[in-house]
Amino acid sequence: MEAANNTNGNGYGNNYECDIIRWFEYISENAGEVQRETLRRILEQNYDVEYLKKRLGDTKIQDMDACEMETLYTSLVPLASHTDLEPYIQRIADGDTASLLTQEPITKLSLSSGTTEGRQKYVPFTKHSSQTTLQIFRLAAAYRSRVYPIREGGRILEFIYSSKQFKTKGGLTAGTATTHYYASEEFKIKQEKTKSFTCSPEEVISSGEYKQSTYCHLLLGLFFSDQVEFITSTFAYSIVQAFTAFEECWQDICIDIREGSLSSSRITLPKMRKAVLDTISPKPYLASKIEVVCKKLESLDWFGLVPKLWPNAKYVYSIMTGSMQHYLKKLRHYAGDLPLVSADYGSTESWIGVNVDPSFPPEDVTFAVIPTFSYFEFIPIHRRKQDCNSAIDDFIEDEPVPLSQVKLGQEYEIVLTSFTGLYRYRLGDVVEVAGFHKGTPKLNFVCRRKLILTVNIDKNTEKDLQLVVDRGSQLLNKTGAELVDFTSHADIVNQPGHYIIYWEIKGDVEEGVLNQCCREMDVSFVDPGYVVSRRTNSIGPLELCIVKRGAFRMILDYFVGNGAALSQFKTPRCTSNQVLVRILNDWTIKRFHSTAYC
Repeated sequence: MEAANNTNGNGYGNNYECDIIRWFEYISENAGEVQRETLRRILEQNYDVEYLKKRLGDTKIQDMDACEMETLYTSLVPLASHTDLEPYIQRIADGDTASLLTQEPITKLSLSSGTTEGRQKYVPFTKHSSQTTLQIFRLAAAYRSRVYPIREGGRILEFIYSSKQFKTKGGLTAGTATTHYYASEEFKIKQEKTKSFTCSPEEVISSGEYKQSTYCHLLLGLFFSDQVEFITSTFAYSIVQAFTAFEECWQDICIDIREGSLSSSRITLPKMRKAVLDTISPKPYLASKIEVVCKKLESLDWFGLVPKLWPNAKYVYSIMTGSMQHYLKKLRHYAGDLPLVSADYGSTESWIGVNVDPSFPPEDVTFAVIPTFSYFEFIPIHRRKQDCNSAIDDFIEDEPVPLSQVKLGQEYEIVLTSFTGLYRYRLGDVVEVAGFHKGTPKLNFVCRRKLILTVNIDKNTEKDLQLVVDRGSQLLNKTGAELVDFTSHADIVNQPGHYIIYWEIKGDVEEGVLNQCCREMDVSFVDPGYVVSRRTNSIGPLELCIVKRGAFRMILDYFVGNGAALSQFKTPRCTSNQVLVRILNDWTIKRFHSTAYC
């Protein structure tokens, strides 16, 4: 479908759109060959760094043909975890300027969110990181524009946030990957080319105070409401969080739009105040119009908020897989009939795949691997079928295979070798090959390997937990209440060990219903190890803890206070982080224990 006025979903002309799609079609068709050349480029640039020299010795790997080089590299360089690379990264952080992981000097370090393992990790960030981010944004926009063309001169309401950067002992700049990108030349290029499409100025994005930034994003988004073409954020959580905040602050926003002012109680940062006040002017008619709409929306529990307030918006765009799946129901509530488009697949370490089918619902989205971004390997994963007499329930691994040898329907753990100094790095993501785009696999995200609930011989993934919570919350929904958020913890201190699931609920629910929810979740785990262990009482009854409203906001504040950006935040679905467990237990107001298997 041709974009209106010869622009696509990111403001680039149709010629550019065709060129970048044509490029991706070519590298996808020749994905195996492109992958070997990607590995060659990485090794030619970095073969003499300390990490590789220790493993390759004096082997002239850069002089070999692509196939020989690939075989020798994977035979001599072992699979690695972050723990293996951490000493090198720490030396870089402390100021060691030797070529440890890359020949190119590393001047920035990204911080992972810390939601998976309970602590943030340093990951090298280079110019390549920003370049691939800009490239995948352009590629994804080109595919979206085929389905959802936007107008020239339209704007994007982006709920994007930087966090504060700091200097390491060695003087390197450290911060989240999104913060580095928003400060990069590549982001400035994007902003210049799409200048008329962005609602919020840089001072709002980079304030480091997410509550104030959210208010300004909403204010500016409504000030330009008739121009907004789509609404986006890195994760679905950020959009839900923004609209939840809007339910409480819309009257103040209307006052500011009417007067061309900015609430002094809500916005205290001078630079942000000046940037916003320089952008807006009094619009009393618009403020009155928004007030009328919001009063109607309040009576509808804010259903269809997006199309009512942004009548020209074509879709809502964000990462909606994995731990974000829980927020789809609330996001659909706000979006009404507007399409939800799932954004692309990546991590702090590397971008991985692009959504080439933006018309698919988020539950069916797959990601076509981009074979020039990193060199990818895939460890085949088999889940052992357990019977009642089995004593083991674990993932079984085969040897890693290159991208060109993956099989349809097989699950794999992703391994990557990157331009930023990660070599045969186990990402920890489990994916399923759901199809192929030309010659490159289309991946369906399954789970994070470390996000596992386990007490004994049981093993339940993030996806398993989501299905169980969905079953339990169906009973909740019949009462008119809403499950705001959830997480879980495997209590192995008290014996027998058992699962604890924490719920934050909006609305009043009778204790009898919550008891039923608890029992329903307990019997909904289908993992044979869990079922057998419950029947033999080697795992105790499931515990459902109801926390006070605002508990999960406390968790968000904890992560943001430790350096994570709101746009990077993901509620951990399974946690062993004792600080989070303490917050949850302190905020627990009711506890229920399952009577199943009695």
